Amino acid sequence: MKIEVVQLENIRSHVKSTVPFTNGFNCVVGGVGCGKSSIMYAVDFALFGDSIARSFEYLLRDGADHGKVSVQFSQNGKTYKITRGLNRKGKGISQDSDNLCLCEGDTLIASIKNDAIAEQIKIITGLDRDLYREIVWFRQEHLKELIDAAPRDRQKRLDELFGLSDYEAAWSSIVQYQRDYETEKRVYAKDPDVNNIEKLDNDYNRVSEEFALIEMDIEELTQKLTNTKQVLEKAEQNLKTLEEKKCQIEELKHKEVKIHTNIQSITNTLTSLTQKIEDKKTLIDNLHHRQTSFGTQKNLYLTKLEQVGLPTNQSFGQIKLFLVSFDDKISRLRGEQEAAIKGIQTDQKRTSQLSQEDKCPLCIQPLAGQYKADLLKRFDQENAERQKIINHLRLEIADLQKAKTIASEAYLGIQTSLLRETDLKARISEEENNLTNLSVELENQQKLESDHKIQYSLIQTEIAKFDLSDLNTARPHREQAFKQYYILNSDLNTKENRKKDLLHRIDEIKTRIDIAQDKAEKIAKLEHIIEILCAIRDAYRSIQPKLRREFIKVLCNFIQQILDRLVGGETPLLNIVIDETYTPYVKNESSVDREVSNLSGGERTLLAFAYRLGLGQLIMQSQTGHGLSILMLDEPTENLGSEDGSIEHLAEAISKFKTIEQIISVTHSEAFADKATHVITLEKEAGISKISIER
Repeated sequence: MKIEVVQLENIRSHVKSTVPFTNGFNCVVGGVGCGKSSIMYAVDFALFGDSIARSFEYLLRDGADHGKVSVQFSQNGKTYKITRGLNRKGKGISQDSDNLCLCEGDTLIASIKNDAIAEQIKIITGLDRDLYREIVWFRQEHLKELIDAAPRDRQKRLDELFGLSDYEAAWSSIVQYQRDYETEKRVYAKDPDVNNIEKLDNDYNRVSEEFALIEMDIEELTQKLTNTKQVLEKAEQNLKTLEEKKCQIEELKHKEVKIHTNIQSITNTLTSLTQKIEDKKTLIDNLHHRQTSFGTQKNLYLTKLEQVGLPTNQSFGQIKLFLVSFDDKISRLRGEQEAAIKGIQTDQKRTSQLSQEDKCPLCIQPLAGQYKADLLKRFDQENAERQKIINHLRLEIADLQKAKTIASEAYLGIQTSLLRETDLKARISEEENNLTNLSVELENQQKLESDHKIQYSLIQTEIAKFDLSDLNTARPHREQAFKQYYILNSDLNTKENRKKDLLHRIDEIKTRIDIAQDKAEKIAKLEHIIEILCAIRDAYRSIQPKLRREFIKVLCNFIQQILDRLVGGETPLLNIVIDETYTPYVKNESSVDREVSNLSGGERTLLAFAYRLGLGQLIMQSQTGHGLSILMLDEPTENLGSEDGSIEHLAEAISKFKTIEQIISVTHSEAFADKATHVITLEKEAGISKISIER
């Protein structure tokens, strides 16, 4: 991995800074508080996103609401860029997931989620957060942390980095598995079925034999039950038929009573109809007698009409016209009578006038005596004639009145006789129709009586055919068949239930046998597994110390080589020995081991630097197959001085580490920076970091 460019926006004293790096030894130099370590913190944040403190307060610039870090790096010929952002919300500061992304060239390969970014960083670089902070980034004041740690803590920490703690974890985990398997084995061994599997086999054989016998009994009972069921069904069918027949007979008896009642009713009806017919015949005869009487009366009235001059062959209308002619004649005669009476009255007035005067009553001329006498005589004669006429007319009128009265009475009598005769004819016709209807009804009733008597006879014949003793015999026969069927069916059900119980028992015993056999096999397997686990645990116990010794041997060589470079090409001043807890010791010329705490400050710094660097090389070799390619040093000159040349020696040695592709160091020592191939100077103006490239 090689970092190419780091961009910072509102990160501590950096408002907007771009820091380029190259291969080889890169050095960022500047005074205290000018923003050198901020670059290291920013790179750590960009790669892994985890805070090294409780919050991100150490990163975000005071007063700024947003911050951002971008790191462009290369690995295996490919260029990557990772960007992370910070947001201030109230009193808290959190990552801005919208600005979180990892790109390969122009292609986005992960974003938004921290886990996805961390997984990709591990795949690309082989580094995770803990490994980076342990072997790549030598943080200020943390350089001597490992060599100053307690031996057991150091051993535990480095075993985890080398992966040796996995063997310890596996050894501890396996013991629990071993205990679990042993417990499981003991449980299986205590199972009564496992210990009594032979008894289970005997029980299985015994129950199987009983099951076979039960099946034979069931088969025999099933056949008997089938035969008995057929007998029962036949008996039930016969009983059902007889009971249905009995019901039919009961219905026939009810019908017999009903028909007998109907016959009696019809007989009464026939008697009543016969009496009514006789009464109707008597009534019709009486009506015919009355009709004859009305005919005689009508002939008498016609004789009277004939007597008054009306022919007997005239119609009723002509008779009425004849009566009207009487009134005309009487009116005409009365008119003539009135005229004659008026003529007599006129002549009487004239005669009276002539008696008193000699003048003509008509022309008022004087009359002679003889002429007057003749005229009076003539008046008397005319009045006498008129009187005769009046008397004759009076007689004629009286005769006509009498004839009219006779004719009117005859007309009214004929009219009344005709009306009564018409009504009588209608009554006779009606009564004759009633007689006909009664005769028809009588015939129908007689036929109905005959039909009922035939039906009554047939029903009696059918009732006589039914023998109640058959029904009385069928009931006990059916009861006996049902009882036998019930006994067989109950026995069969008992056998079936016993068969089910035996089948369940067989399955249960078979299952117990299978489980017991399976448990016996598992006991054998568990014994084998326990043996293997014991062997594996023993192997893990023996492997871990061996591997640790191998790691320590290689680590000691790496540290010694690095120390030799750091102190110069002369005879090594510091010979390193490392024990089982990874604790370094310095062996002097007298072969006496000196503890790190007894070294000078400069010696401890050089040893700590060599220890961390050798450790990083070894871990990278063991985990990735290649050495450490990048080193981040934060003020590595702790406890070193320029008076003895130790700073220059360290810088010179670092510049010659060709196995490390890129070294980035921040320092306030210009003497240290002079040995770098790429120098970046930081200055602070008005609280803002300013960057300049020296070379």
